[in-house]
Amino acid sequence: MAEPLPQIERSNEGCGILMETMEYRNPLIAELYDVANPWGPDAEFYASLAGQPPRHVLDLGCGTGVFALGLAERGHRVTAVDPAVPMLEVAKRKPHAERVEWVEASAQSYRSTKRFDLIVMMGHAFQCLLTDTEMLGALETMHLHLKPDGRVAFETRNPRIDWRREWAGRPPRKLMLEAGEVIEKLEVESDEGEFVSFRTHYGFSDRTLTTASRLRFLSKEHVAKLMAQAGLTVVEVFGDWDGSAFDAARSREIILIAERVV
Repeated sequence: MAEPLPQIERSNEGCGILMETMEYRNPLIAELYDVANPWGPDAEFYASLAGQPPRHVLDLGCGTGVFALGLAERGHRVTAVDPAVPMLEVAKRKPHAERVEWVEASAQSYRSTKRFDLIVMMGHAFQCLLTDTEMLGALETMHLHLKPDGRVAFETRNPRIDWRREWAGRPPRKLMLEAGEVIEKLEVESDEGEFVSFRTHYGFSDRTLTTASRLRFLSKEHVAKLMAQAGLTVVEVFGDWDGSAFDAARSREIILIAERVV
């Protein structure tokens, strides 16, 4: 079991859950991601939005399926989308995997005739999209597949927080795989305007694997503008997984709930 991170936030190093990267096409990295990202307060928050089952839920950037499988176990009808085959393979080996529709696709390219009550993009995956065009592509996918009375939900970190300083001071943590203990270390490389770049080193007994990440930090207003362009309107904004109101100066998260523009 992984030792919890401060503030209990998902790692999503490498951004493989929404983008075509080599890191998450490595089966061992996919297994590390699974261990590092268990069910947490964020998953519980999004699960509460689904309401009473059965509801149709789309999990964009499902990773190793923790959230999708948790919803399926509760009786929801879940479609889980990710471009990384090793991530999906990890998910498909878990209990209740037969209850989920697994789809290999990016958030921008996914297309289906299905329409959903709830569409979720979690794990700060939205920040892996580095241009307005990429973000709009994902948001347009959400709009296209949302039922008229459905909701979209995702989060992005508040850019007012000094994330580079926090991450630079983050101590190593231990992850346990069947093969043994792995030490995870974060190395912040640069902080340029909206972007923070870092590497994550995974130390095994005989080798070290490294993934590279670059995340984009946008204001609530910028994200809301992109959502409006995609035909979505923000109806609620929270600042933490306990449902507290968003405070631009203090909240760590920008958690957005949106509906289709009428």
